[in-house]
Parts: sequence; C-alpha cells; structure tokens
Amino acid sequence: MTACDQAEAQLPPPERAQAMLGSGDGFGAEMALRDMLSNGSSRDAVAAAMGEAELLQGQTAEARKWLEAGEFTENTAGRGFLMLGKLEMQVGNLPAAGTAFDKALSFMPDDAELWVYIARLRYRGGEQSQAVDAAMRAIELGPDNPEALLLRGQLARDAEGMAAALPYFERALEKQPANLGILADYSATLAELGRARESLAVARRMVKIDPGYLRAYFLQAVLAARGAEFDLARKLLIRSGDFASDMPAGILLGGVIDLEQGNYASAAQAFDRLNRLQPENRQVRELLARSLSLGGNHRELIHRFSKEARLLSASPYMRLVVARAHEAVGERDMAAALLDRAAETRDANLVAMQPAVSLTVTSRRGVDNGEDALSLVRGRIVSGDRNGALAAATEFRNRYPGSADAMALLGDARLSNRQVGGALRVYNDAARIRRPWPLARRMIAALRSMGRREDAITLAEAQLAGNPSNGELASMLANFAYDKGDMDRASALLDQAMGHGFARDPEVLSLRAVVATRQGNPELAKRCAHRAVFIQPQSPVALQALAMVEQGDVSRTALAKTQSLENGSALAGR
Repeated sequence: MTACDQAEAQLPPPERAQAMLGSGDGFGAEMALRDMLSNGSSRDAVAAAMGEAELLQGQTAEARKWLEAGEFTENTAGRGFLMLGKLEMQVGNLPAAGTAFDKALSFMPDDAELWVYIARLRYRGGEQSQAVDAAMRAIELGPDNPEALLLRGQLARDAEGMAAALPYFERALEKQPANLGILADYSATLAELGRARESLAVARRMVKIDPGYLRAYFLQAVLAARGAEFDLARKLLIRSGDFASDMPAGILLGGVIDLEQGNYASAAQAFDRLNRLQPENRQVRELLARSLSLGGNHRELIHRFSKEARLLSASPYMRLVVARAHEAVGERDMAAALLDRAAETRDANLVAMQPAVSLTVTSRRGVDNGEDALSLVRGRIVSGDRNGALAAATEFRNRYPGSADAMALLGDARLSNRQVGGALRVYNDAARIRRPWPLARRMIAALRSMGRREDAITLAEAQLAGNPSNGELASMLANFAYDKGDMDRASALLDQAMGHGFARDPEVLSLRAVVATRQGNPELAKRCAHRAVFIQPQSPVALQALAMVEQGDVSRTALAKTQSLENGSALAGR
C-alpha cells in the first residue's frame, strides 16, 4: 500500500469516499459509503455519492436504485441529479437526462462538470453549436477541471485536428493521471498523429490501471494491425469484447484483419454487416467489393456493385475491381468499358454521390433525421432538382439550426446551385464545430472556384497538419508543391501519401517517379513508374510518366496529375 493509499484509509468515511470518487475508484468509494450507512448515515445523505460510485464501476442498474427517486439532501441534490443525468445519457434516454440536468442547474448553476455534460447532451441531440457554447462555459468555470479539458480537447480534435487536441488531454492528465477515459482519447489521438510508440505506452498503462478496461485492448489491436501484426491484432481485438462484436470500428478492424489474413468470406461478412449499418460509407463498400473479388465471388460482386461502378461518382478502384469481375466471368466488353473509365485521369471536380436509398423513398420520409435528409438532398441533386435539394436542406437546417451536419448539407445544396459564397459561409459555420476531411475538401473546392487559391492551399495545409494520416490530402498538396517547383516538399508529401494508403495509386506513383527524376534519383523514378504501369497498364498518366522517366525529359510540367488545386470547379454536393 502506498503512502497516499494509507493516508486515504485513515480518513473518516465521508472524506475517504470523496477522495475515492475524485480518483475514480468507484469500488473503494462504495466501501466507504457502506461504512457510513453502517454508522447511521441516512440513505438520502449517501445516495448521490453511491450512484456515482456505481456509475464508475459500470453498474448502471445499481446506480439507478440510488438515483432514480431523486431523494437527496440539500447539499447533495445537485450532484445527485448530475449523476442521474449521466445515467440517463448512458442508456440513451436523452429527454430524461435533460430533465435531470435542469434540476441539477437549480442547485449548482456554476458547476463546471455539470456544464460539460450539458454540452455532451446538446451535442448528442444535434444542438452542436449550443454544445460548443456550453463547453466554453465549462472551461470558463473550471479551467483546470479534467472533464472540461477532455471535452475541450475532443472539440478541438473535431474542428482543428488531432494535434490541437493534445495539450488539453495532457493538461487533463496532469489533474487525473489515472482517468481511463482521458487516457483512451490521448492514446487514440497519438496513434492518429503517427506516434505509435507513445500511443502503445499509454494503452499499456491503461491495462495496468484496470485490466478489465476493454477499450485499452482495442486501441492496442488497432496499433498492431497498423504494424501488420495481424495475429496479435486479432487476439487483442477478441479481448476487447463488445468492441469486436458491436462497435462499427471493431467490426471494421475485424474485417480488415480477415482480409489481410486471407479469410475473404469472413471479411465479406463483416463488411456486409457494416455496410448495412453505414450505407453511405464509401470505404466500407470498397472493402466489401475487394473481399468478394479476392474470394472469387465475381457474380455477387457484379450484382452488388456493377451499377455503382458506372456512376459518375464511382471511384477508379470500384470501376477496376468490378471490371476484373466482369473479365473473370468472360464479359470482356463490359470489362473493357470499365477499365477505360478507371484509367481516365481524375480531376478535382466535386461530384454528387448517388444516395443509398431511392429518391422515391426519401421523398416520403422527409427530413426528420440526418440520414434521411442526406439521402433526400443527394437524390435531388443527382436527379437535377437542385432547387428541391436546396429547399430540403434549408428545411433541415431550420429544424436543427445548431447541427453541423445540417449546416454542411445546406452548403452542399447551395454549392450545387452555384451559390458558392453562400455555401462557404455555412461550411465555415459547420467547420467551427467539426471539420472532417469531406467537409474540408468541399471548402477547398469552394475557395478555389472563387479564385481564392492561396486560401484554399492554406486550409489544406492546416487540415494536413492536424490530420497527417490523410493520404488523399497529402497527394493533393504534393501536386501543388510540384507546380511551384518545390521538389523536396513534393517528394515528402508523396511519401507521406504513400505511407497512408496511396502506395498503389498509379497517379501518385507517376508523380513520385517524375519528382524522383528531377531530384536526380533515376532508380527510384523507374521503380515508381514501372509499378504505376503494372498496377494500371492503361493509365495515360502512368504511361506518360514512364515515357518521361525513360527519356529523362521531365523539364516540362505537363504531367496530368490528380486533384490539382488548379483544376476543376465546385458544382455539386458531397
């Protein structure tokens, strides 16, 4: 027992319970509170603290027994209703949580932790702008409150990128070094910044604190998979319990592990399940298509994805994998047509994506929730009804004025109507809350179409600084650096892109070959150029790069490149 533990054990039960709660030790707090009950304390005097202790242990049913009646003393009522609100949030009863927090406010209107949970409730309820206001109130009231710092870090991560979040998590950990929730966010953020060794150290520290904390094993599983240690990743994922079976991130990781280990049928099952949960997730559909292709299920692949591969919004990869499936079953004409389209040089034009649900269905559903609103607006843009798309997006924004998703969707509708300035205004509003890459990409396109090229580049650089694992963005900025003649910067960005998912992209490889030649590295140039042609033999960009490298003629900048900030115009939604 440490000196601190001995000191806590010598405290009277009330002080010992509060010390235990402050350190996150729910079990120790419960023991101290039961000592108080044995010594004559009334139930309402300990109910709030006992409910908190049970919540710390993950015992929601037991916590409800102490909190639901709302029978607390005057001094503990604020804390009791705060804990009741947290309990209701955990079980998904948001209206009841709001009622509990309102009661807590009447007892402690200036409590920083209460404002943290008000912010979290507003965020989950779609009032994200109001959630940011509540979070700022929490920080104002408790600049050193760990929960307030954690929330501020999470908001900074959403709006500014991973790097911006770290100082808040680190400050929070100075106050509560054993807080598992803060440690988990810190570890995950370090991993996204490419600081795998540090992330792993934090995850292992979490296991030492609590071997039963399942998220620690999931974080280690992700790191193992990124390091290509797939056997270890699977063992850790299994140890993560519900993450492996119920969480979308866990289902995705399990599918990726199966895919890498050659278990194509199991991978396809995982991605199929995830596709039903997230029908608008393009990455999941491509992983499902890849699993079906590698497993030899060519007929099923054609049945499921042939129509999508022919859409204007289809990715080159989807076209290529469906073309190979047609080729495998002897449908060479259909394969050739898709291979030709897959080999076409990509530009930066935004293209409206076909929604997962038909326009007929979404028109009946209306805009009651974000998924239906997204499908309806997308469907109307694709069908050419841009005014209808704008009307639906405006209705959704009016219904949920604080929602970042509603703001972004309205921006999409305005962009499709060529109201670029108006689109950028609501995009900026959304980005103050959350700026994921799809939103940043559309903001960049809007700035570019307005002639604000340098502003577009500045935004792209800021986005990459906060999210260095974004290979697509790195390749975009590499093109810009190449256009400026900055070969050192271009090569670094291309290597960054290739290290994050673009090592088999023929256009990235082609540009890397040309840059390597201009830097005086002909061997690297030839390897990259030949690999680009091997991956996509019909690619004009790959063939052009190979010819330029073989001839040593790279003085011109005529190589057609992907996603240049110079090309394209913003015409449609996401």
